[in-house]
Amino acid sequence: MIWLFIFIISCFVLFWSGSKLIKGLIRMARYLALREFVLAFFVMAFAGTLPNLFVGINSALHGIPQLSFGEIVGGNVIDLTLAVGLAILIGGTAIPVRSKMVQTSTIFTAVIAVLPLVLILDGNLGRGDGLILLLAFVLYIFWLFSKEERFRKVYKGNRNEHGHGLGFIDFLRNRKEPKSIRHFKVFLKDLGNVIVSLALLSVASWGVVQSAQVFSNALNIGLPIVGILIVGLGNALPETYFAIISARKRQTWLILGNLMGSVIVCATLVLGIVVLISPIRNIDFSPFAIARIFLIISAVFFLIVVRTDQKITKKEAFLLIGIYILFLLAEIFLK
Repeated sequence: MIWLFIFIISCFVLFWSGSKLIKGLIRMARYLALREFVLAFFVMAFAGTLPNLFVGINSALHGIPQLSFGEIVGGNVIDLTLAVGLAILIGGTAIPVRSKMVQTSTIFTAVIAVLPLVLILDGNLGRGDGLILLLAFVLYIFWLFSKEERFRKVYKGNRNEHGHGLGFIDFLRNRKEPKSIRHFKVFLKDLGNVIVSLALLSVASWGVVQSAQVFSNALNIGLPIVGILIVGLGNALPETYFAIISARKRQTWLILGNLMGSVIVCATLVLGIVVLISPIRNIDFSPFAIARIFLIISAVFFLIVVRTDQKITKKEAFLLIGIYILFLLAEIFLK
């Protein structure tokens, strides 16, 4: 019972600290005048995958990297289906994808999401495979930053007319201070929040890994299944939350950049680091059979939707959510 409590609290802390981390980084990006492209495809992608990275490193150090592998596969299915669908339905707006950069990134996303499933066909995910995943990440980053025109527009965020993004209470409290000093104080506060969030992520990831082991042994459920169904969902919450908030604020350009970036970073950088620390040997394919099928379906459907209509509508959002519901039902009832 105590481990169930630890698991619930750890997942909550992962979600809460991940959300705080994202909010802090966004405000810091505005202060530093980062480009919108950098925020969407770089800062957000890394921030959203830090829970996955912490859980992955902890699981690798404990000698159970298959937990991280299952969590990444499950999380990627969520990012490509549930997160996009909820952002559209709750945000009440379609997501335009006319940009050639976004459409090309969709191809990268679909291919890289499936890449780890190809690498495990020999029954192992060794350090050589980890280097291939890291190389794929480097190639993607090199492509992202190869065009100068992607860095022209500076991210300004949602600033109100009084406090320039500070909030009215903060504005009243600091109205006698020069803007530069006031904004710098907020920047330092956000930096402190980011550091605290990282520390909480480290502690929470330890709790998730330890309790997942206990659940796996007590319920006689494989660690990959625990990672796919439970840990993957918990770690996907921050980017799902951010996608919904971005949709409600009509910042649709951030949604796909965040989610596709999270899929790519998890499937390459995070998983590559995990298997470099602790390779996965003699993989049992049975726990991943259903997840593998649905990840491929999700990636292909996501690619078709983006490449054909040049926008993701509410109708397609329902279809994406339907794919995730079928995935859950198949994982639960076909085992």
